[in-house]
Amino acid sequence: MRRPLIAGNWKMNTRLDEAVELVKSMLPDLDNIGTVEKVLCPPFISLAAIKEIIKSTSVKLGSQNMYFKDKGAYTGEISPLMLADLCEFVILGHSERRQLFGEADEMVNSKVKAALEFELRPILCVGESLADNEANRAAIVITAQVTAALSGVNPTDQLVIAYEPIWAIGTGKAATGKQANATISLIRGTVARLWDASTAQAIRILYGGSVTGSNIAEFIAEPEIDGALVGGASLKADDFLSIVRQTASIKSTP
Repeated sequence: MRRPLIAGNWKMNTRLDEAVELVKSMLPDLDNIGTVEKVLCPPFISLAAIKEIIKSTSVKLGSQNMYFKDKGAYTGEISPLMLADLCEFVILGHSERRQLFGEADEMVNSKVKAALEFELRPILCVGESLADNEANRAAIVITAQVTAALSGVNPTDQLVIAYEPIWAIGTGKAATGKQANATISLIRGTVARLWDASTAQAIRILYGGSVTGSNIAEFIAEPEIDGALVGGASLKADDFLSIVRQTASIKSTP
């Protein structure tokens, strides 16, 4: 059985003091939930401080992005070499990076390769726009994104994939559990075709997009969904803890 994973993407929120306070407020409870892997992804400026707070606990740390070069004249970028001693996970290909900052599939592929080279665990994001969804192109778009992102990448169970329909991110409009499960099944099948069936069954695939404590159970109850990439709700200690607790309860039930 795949171990469920809940990752909190804080995006461009929290000053350093706010980030520290948020982690401290929920750390004892998070640490006590052992059946779920918990990953916090704060802004770059808070990674070092939070690493110290969560050391010797079961809570993991992730970065929200990175560049694919290890060093050089890339003003404003953060390299995998810089992150390797700070965190374990890195979010790559998020729709906000693709839409707002022009990241194409080729760059996402380069980032996945670089992350794995430096033993960072990618959380690869894929998802369709509202227009593609309404035109019944979701399967075509998502298959193309997964295929491009994994081009030239050797099979590994260190990869995590997050299905985030763009039309559900930050809108309050989530997909249904059955819709998300069907798409995640498609993603797993695509990985099996590109790599092999055993690796496809081993990797974890998350749902993301307006996930809250009120709707997480609908997603976690589905067999193909292994957890969630949580946005706004991860900034609220009680809501994030509720999401992790419900995941632990549902996924530990045979």
